[in-house]
Amino acid sequence: MKGVGMIKRHPISNAVIYCTQGELRHAHLEGAHLEGAHLEGAHLEGAHLKWAHLKGAHLIGAHLIGAHLEYVNLEGADLERADLKGANLKGAILIGVGLEGAHLIGAHLEYVNLEGADLKGANLKGAILIGVGLEGAHLEGAHLEGAILIGANLKGTHLEGANLKGAHLKYANLEGAHLEYVNLEGAHLERADLKEANLKGAILIGAHLEGTHLEGTDLEGADLKYANLKGAHLEGAILIGVGLEGAHND
Repeated sequence: MKGVGMIKRHPISNAVIYCTQGELRHAHLEGAHLEGAHLEGAHLEGAHLKWAHLKGAHLIGAHLIGAHLEYVNLEGADLERADLKGANLKGAILIGVGLEGAHLIGAHLEYVNLEGADLKGANLKGAILIGVGLEGAHLEGAHLEGAILIGANLKGTHLEGANLKGAHLKYANLEGAHLEYVNLEGAHLERADLKEANLKGAILIGAHLEGTHLEGTDLEGADLKYANLKGAHLEGAILIGVGLEGAHND
């Protein structure tokens, strides 16, 4: 394979690969052991890495467009500025992974564990994040327009200044989440849990908040124009300066 610095193949187990700036487009590396590997800027477009071991791997700026990363172990890996557009990461282990500024447009991240992950400024437009675990993760300034986060765990997550316009967050757990000045225009938050969350200055124009739990939530200065608040729970919520023009509960 062009550009690979060194390849060692074990006669019984899967390959163990060390490379830098590698040319690995569409390579078959299912179950490969790549712990701590240096793959900065590597070309892995369409590569098959299902069940691979990439714990602590260095993938800064790597090209992983359309890569098959189902059930891969990327715990503690550095994927800063990596391009993962359309990649399949279903069931992957991404605890403590660095994804700052990464491109994850349309990526499949169903039921992935991203607890404590760094996704500041990441692009997750239209990404599928059903049931994802993002507790305590950092998503400040992230792009999540139209992302599907149904049933996701975002408890205590940092989303300050993030764009979640039109995102699907039905049944999501956002208890105690940091959502200051976030854009949730037209977002679907039906029956989501936002208790004690901070939504100060948030944009919630036309948002779907039917049956949403907003007990003790800080909504100071938030814009809820034309929002649907049917059955919403607002006991103890801070509503100072909230814009409610056209908001309804029917």
